[in-house]
Amino acid sequence: MKEEEKNSNNNKSEAALREERILEFWRENRTFEKSLKKESPKGPYVFYDGPPFATGQIHYGHILGSTVKDVIGRYKTMRGYHVPRKWGWDCHGLPIENIVEQELRIAGHKEIEKFGIDKFVEYARSKVLQYDRDWEKGIERIGRWVDFRGSYKTMDNTFIESVWWALSELHRKNLIYEGVRVLAYCPRCETPIANSEIAMDNSYKDISDISVYVKFELETEPGTYLLAWTTTPWTLPGNTAIAINKHFSYVKVKTGNDILILAKETLPSALKDKQYSVLGEIKATDIIGKKYKPIFPYYKNLEVAKNENIWKVWHADFVTLDKGTGLAHEAPAFGEDDMNLAKREGIPWIIHVDETGRFKPEVSDFAGLLVKPKSEEKDGHQKADVEVLKYLARSGSLFEKEKIVHPYPFCYRCDTPIIYYALPSWFINIQKEKGNILRQAESINWIPAHLKEGRFKNIAENAPDWNISRNRYWASPLPIWKCEKCKNLTFVSSLEDLKSKTKKSGNRYFVMRHGQAENNVVNGPHHENIEYNAKLTGKGEGQIMESCKNFKENVDVIISSTLERAKETTKIVCRQINFPLEKVIYDERAREQDTSSVFNGQDKSVFNKYYDKEYLDKPNKVLPDSESFAQVIKRVGGFIYELESKYSNKNILIVGHGNATNALSFITQGLSLSDLSSANNPFVLLRNAEIRKFNFIPLPHNKNYELDLHRPYIDEIKLACSCGGDLVRIPEVLDCWFESGSMPFAQDHFPFENKEWRRNNFPAGFVAEYIAQTRTWFYYTHVVSAILFNHAPFRNIVTTGTLRAEDGEKMSKSKNNYPDPWVFIDKYGVDALRLYLMSSTLMKGEDANFSEKAVQDISSKIIGRLWNVLAFYELYPAPERAGYEADEDIFGSKNVLDQWILLRLYQTLDEVTTGMRKYDMAEAARPLEPFVDDLSTWYLRRSRERMKEEDIGAKQTLYYVLKNLAKILAPFAPFVAEEIWLKLKNEEDTESVHLASWPKIKKRLGFFAFLKFGLGKKEKVIDKMKTVRSIVTLGLEARQKVGIKVRQPLNLLKIVAEGLSDEYIEIIKSELNVKNVDFILKIKLGITKVTLDTEITPELKQEGDYRELLRSLQDMRKNQGLTPSDIVTLSVETSDAGKKLIRKFENEIKKTVLVSEIRFENNSGDEIKIDELLFKVKMV
Repeated sequence: MKEEEKNSNNNKSEAALREERILEFWRENRTFEKSLKKESPKGPYVFYDGPPFATGQIHYGHILGSTVKDVIGRYKTMRGYHVPRKWGWDCHGLPIENIVEQELRIAGHKEIEKFGIDKFVEYARSKVLQYDRDWEKGIERIGRWVDFRGSYKTMDNTFIESVWWALSELHRKNLIYEGVRVLAYCPRCETPIANSEIAMDNSYKDISDISVYVKFELETEPGTYLLAWTTTPWTLPGNTAIAINKHFSYVKVKTGNDILILAKETLPSALKDKQYSVLGEIKATDIIGKKYKPIFPYYKNLEVAKNENIWKVWHADFVTLDKGTGLAHEAPAFGEDDMNLAKREGIPWIIHVDETGRFKPEVSDFAGLLVKPKSEEKDGHQKADVEVLKYLARSGSLFEKEKIVHPYPFCYRCDTPIIYYALPSWFINIQKEKGNILRQAESINWIPAHLKEGRFKNIAENAPDWNISRNRYWASPLPIWKCEKCKNLTFVSSLEDLKSKTKKSGNRYFVMRHGQAENNVVNGPHHENIEYNAKLTGKGEGQIMESCKNFKENVDVIISSTLERAKETTKIVCRQINFPLEKVIYDERAREQDTSSVFNGQDKSVFNKYYDKEYLDKPNKVLPDSESFAQVIKRVGGFIYELESKYSNKNILIVGHGNATNALSFITQGLSLSDLSSANNPFVLLRNAEIRKFNFIPLPHNKNYELDLHRPYIDEIKLACSCGGDLVRIPEVLDCWFESGSMPFAQDHFPFENKEWRRNNFPAGFVAEYIAQTRTWFYYTHVVSAILFNHAPFRNIVTTGTLRAEDGEKMSKSKNNYPDPWVFIDKYGVDALRLYLMSSTLMKGEDANFSEKAVQDISSKIIGRLWNVLAFYELYPAPERAGYEADEDIFGSKNVLDQWILLRLYQTLDEVTTGMRKYDMAEAARPLEPFVDDLSTWYLRRSRERMKEEDIGAKQTLYYVLKNLAKILAPFAPFVAEEIWLKLKNEEDTESVHLASWPKIKKRLGFFAFLKFGLGKKEKVIDKMKTVRSIVTLGLEARQKVGIKVRQPLNLLKIVAEGLSDEYIEIIKSELNVKNVDFILKIKLGITKVTLDTEITPELKQEGDYRELLRSLQDMRKNQGLTPSDIVTLSVETSDAGKKLIRKFENEIKKTVLVSEIRFENNSGDEIKIDELLFKVKMV
């Protein structure tokens, strides 16, 4: 072991080290892979794994979610299902973009576009999987089995193509439309933010703001003012209307020199301690329609002021009396209700704030000021409001202001205050599909159940139309093109659809490989000069002439590689098809790859093997003085795209080479470097002198000429419109929640591949995420599936609560209020953490505070006790384990403790299985601790002596219980379960417990158990043992009250309780160390009383002294590290009374302490004092 590994291991608990050894066992034996190949008679079991971002390290929330998924996956595998577990990565959106902006120190659209969208998205791509290796190690360490090798990424072209298909299907159903809505908007990120995203992580904060009462003077009544109230003073320059409610009573009041109009009921709250007189009531209908003067001059002389509906009073039902004056200031561009009123009544709107959240230049008094800035200063977000109030005060429009504290939304990514802002956006018409969405949701089983009719139903019932467009860069582009000429819209559903609609040059491309040349036939030692200088063979010349005979196209342009064999081929072609040789264009970009000198002198087969295999498998690998395949692709890509832009409607013949042609094929097919593999070669190599047509169509591609459907590459593709104009892609990208909602089918590239996906992989049997995903991933995935497939995407949804820090606060790195997960795991192991999480209230959808003490208790009470039980079993193992594997054989024991622990095993199995069937992790996990407690502190403690005495029934029972307990534990605590299994399994068993089947009681075995143990109306073993343990507890309490240790025998225990048979009474006598048990009344009303006879006779006292001596001797053995195979001699120095005690119990001492001989002699041993008796003892 390396020195650093030793140091690292020194900080790890034994539990953690054992788990790491199990991890190594799984790796070496490919146990997970074998679990995917094991027999699965029940067929496939599907679960969908919501993809995480790999932009940060794993935290406890990830561990919680991953544990749930792993528990179900392991359990279903043991139940006979095939459970694929594909990992996925969420790649797009603001989380990545914000990281990129911070690292590049840029912000906002202008700076991003100045930097370059291409460089921005490539930087984003590089950050996506920054921590993927850390994640892979971490997920493995927590015991989760998952397929990382076959993982999907939402940035993959195949994933995006499936998303495009889904959007086009929605478009086909007339569910996608463009409209202007007031949306939650982050001015720093310059994009809409979904309300669900704000609510998901509770991105609201209680902040102090300024509410203001503003006077709007009526045009026809100078000195009379409409008194309106608002909490957003910064929106007042955009005011175009005032709304009142026609159902309210309004009054005119005089205060000072002003006459104010406001709702009658609001007088006390609006005017407070001001002096005023009521001039009379006024009907709302007499106010509606009145015109008023704008309080700001910025738009008075502009075109918008000519609209007859501007600066006028309107009726609106949304106006209430709970706050304000009963008159609402309306700025339609900044409020959803305001906008709806404006659309209904034809009220114009003014957008006086730009997309960066600043006042526009025409708002001259505040131009450039952020309306809701992010600020570290106290109340710094109020700066714009304060400036507006100062202006209102100067102009006489301010009536009153007051502070309010209210919850306010912030951007969930950059923590900037959200504003509501009118934007043209693209929407899915949810209202049209709402009935179907709700109907399909009825089939989903929720854990906890109340979410079904509660939170989720409320979300679905009240959901607005889904805004699917975002004004950003790193995301799936919306596949919508708009004609610059006729404004016609076109949706693209796939890559092939894009190809068919792309505006083309009209060029037709033909590629010819050179005829056979010397480098194609020379064997033996290789040299690079052969590749560069090879000439045609006679056979090659004949091949070219034969090929030209069959080529009937009229060629407009010939472009040849600059290598000699290609130039010679070109001469023959020109002669054969009568093309002027002087018009041939020689372009070195059409040449074969530069060949490395490392192959010089090696056999040609080595050279060929490299370029046939590794050249494709490692396309970026560059050998000395050579080109990688990626470099060839880039060279050929520049060449072919230059031809496409330079020529139109031409037949172009390219004379080239094998790998150069493969590079062209790569570009034409729209491949990525990650697609390349020698095992699955995507190219069909041209034969010597073969001419092949290449259907080249310009595709969106990155600088390496890989297909890339992202911006800005997709933006460069123009489509042909029927009107003759160019269709240009709209700039918006897709809401990432639509990507996530498409995950069930997009991960498998449906419908372009995996045509049977819907039959084999839909819907999922199970999904699990934390409760905030109810309004995001669960909802959006359900919406997409309900609309596309008329079916819910999942059958069962497990929602967990949120794990908080021990102090109840959100876990925070900056506050350092939680233990590092990996340090914690090194301390307690993963099994204890998994069991803690699965048995907690988190699995009931409730939030919980993290508790290290609870994990420590589980580590001790379950994991620690199991190791102790296993260690004891290994000291006294059962013989020939294979001889009693059948379930029936194990019921041969007549001992009531064996019978009881077996029934407790099956009771626990039944409880765990019931919980798992209901996807109730807490119900399934919680019975494990009491069973381990029963096994360790009752069964094993009561059975130790039987096992030491070679009681086969006891050993067989413990073996059987441990082996089946390993299976029950396997989904929850996979490491300790595996360790137990590996120590107990025989040759007929599976090599891993995770390849075994879930334990079950056969029908005939269940009937046999009823007969054998007398269940039902007869004696109930489990209930009787509960009674025994309760009596023992009361007896121990009685001893404690009188201060008599258990090692001191007593004569009698009197019990007022239901009577018990002798086998149970013997247990009570042994546990309480009493000679006799007397049931005074045998009643069935429970235990009412136990009484101890506390008289200690000389005989009892002597026996008590013997037991104290015995315990001390056993402690000596333990302290000396002796094993059961170590037989010792005792040297004892003591008084006559001490010798008398030892002689009386000599046989018992020898048997229990494993002593061969007791010698009374002086020695230098340890002293043992028992009341007046003193012993000096030495073990040799």
